[in-house]
Amino acid sequence: MSYKKIFFLFNLLILIGIVNYEIFKKERILEEGKLVLFELAPVDPRSLMQGDYMRLRYAITRNYTPKEIPSRGYMLVSVNAEGVADRVVQVDEHLIPNNENEAVIKYFHNSWFVSIGSEAYFFEEGKAEKFEEAVYGGLKISPSGESLLVGLFDEQKNFIEP
Repeated sequence: MSYKKIFFLFNLLILIGIVNYEIFKKERILEEGKLVLFELAPVDPRSLMQGDYMRLRYAITRNYTPKEIPSRGYMLVSVNAEGVADRVVQVDEHLIPNNENEAVIKYFHNSWFVSIGSEAYFFEEGKAEKFEEAVYGGLKISPSGESLLVGLFDEQKNFIEP
């Protein structure tokens, strides 16, 4: 076997390993993560190039401008009895210890906005009316602050079926 083929196979195995590891991490967040609902800020729910989707902005990040906080870090949020993040307690560059009624979520920002999770929710074409009722984005959050959007929820905190 030539060195080119060995090099190619070695790189292919590394790539497959990385992809599988990322899938494993996401599956663990889905299984073990804490579900926290974040109030959504209104945005436009259409994209001509990508089909129907809802651009997501989280209301809890509205009070922060990118110039006030580090470009990457963690937000400690207070979570009420209904599972809704109601306020930011602390922002720091390092992981913040939290209590049972709190969650730590990673954030980053660019020049325009602060992001705590997925910024888009795609859905089947023609289902836009159903998702216009969305008030909350449901994020599963791992103890390390990694988040994964699991769906949208209405005003009564009911999951909106896709």
